[in-house]
Amino acid sequence: MAFISSGSSGKGPALRSAQQGRPNLRAAQALAKQKSLEKRSKNYRLPLGELAIFTQQLASLITAGLPLVQSLEALQEQTQDPVFRIIIREVRTDIASGNSFSSAAKKFPKAFNTLFVSMVEAGEASGALAEILGKVASYFESSVKLSKKIKSAMTYPIAVIGLAVVLVAVMLIFVIPVFAQMFSDFGSKLPAPTQLLIDLSGFLRSFWWVVGLVIFGLWYGIRRYIETPVGRTHRDHLVVKAPIFGPLVHKIAVSRFCRTYATLIRSGVPILRTLEIVSAASGKVQIEKVCEDIARHVSQGGQVSEVLAADAFFPPVVMHMVKAGESTGNVDGMMSKIADFYDTEIDATTAALTSLIEPMLIVFLGVVVGGIVMAMFLPIFQMGAVIGGNS
Repeated sequence: MAFISSGSSGKGPALRSAQQGRPNLRAAQALAKQKSLEKRSKNYRLPLGELAIFTQQLASLITAGLPLVQSLEALQEQTQDPVFRIIIREVRTDIASGNSFSSAAKKFPKAFNTLFVSMVEAGEASGALAEILGKVASYFESSVKLSKKIKSAMTYPIAVIGLAVVLVAVMLIFVIPVFAQMFSDFGSKLPAPTQLLIDLSGFLRSFWWVVGLVIFGLWYGIRRYIETPVGRTHRDHLVVKAPIFGPLVHKIAVSRFCRTYATLIRSGVPILRTLEIVSAASGKVQIEKVCEDIARHVSQGGQVSEVLAADAFFPPVVMHMVKAGESTGNVDGMMSKIADFYDTEIDATTAALTSLIEPMLIVFLGVVVGGIVMAMFLPIFQMGAVIGGNS
């Protein structure tokens, strides 16, 4: 018994030391995780949908009479995103220290975009923060809906094209060599389409790495070229002039320009600052150019409609409606109507493209896969002639 007691007493301190070490290890792991999240928060890009929900909820809480700091605290507690929770906490702490909401949000430029910060500045200056947050939330929600429509319209063709590429690759690498081995026993010249596919299959099996390098080189070169000002200009002009999706991209750009301009002007943002934000948010060199022209023309006492009339990127209806808004002092209202009109056009165009692309892609897939199958079975159809040539 004395021996057992001595062993137990020997293990006791070690066991207690291990138990004490576990909480310290958990605390260290939690601290390391917290530091990692705080580091990520500096360059965290918040999805626009999440920003729209946050903005709408914040506007509702402030409208209900809750102070800004308490509103942010409530949103911090209910936010599921751990990185965004840290961002809200930092913004709330900054505001509690006496800084403005806009200056606190500026410290996280990828989470709170330029439009959000400028609208908050306008709300703070006018004393109508809740109302302006509601407007920017509606703008973000409409942008998210538009993005979802475009993505849904693009999902089907991308999926079908991807399926076609996979099917062709599988047939060239795995299926055609089996037929090639079978045809080699014929000892006769194969039809040109069949021989072409067999040669292509052999090349891919032997030099697949060359194909991979060429594809990667093209992708990398095009990407680097697009990052240059000249390449970006060429890309935007080609996209707008594309035969199928070009008109849709054009309408989206015009709608976004009008919606952003109307939202900012209606919220009290100065026109030159509005043009800077619209230019940065557009993502199109055509919009950036017209914003520069409008800013220069307005600074000299001109009208927005005069610049739009001279720019071929904007349809005449936009110029006429903006001109009517200038004559009545309701430019933002006319811009909103233009955006609504083009949003309706975008819905109709998206529906038309979807119904048009579906049969085109089915035909494309049938032609590609069916052509390969026909080319491989062509010698079998001509079996008699091929075997007869050997005798």
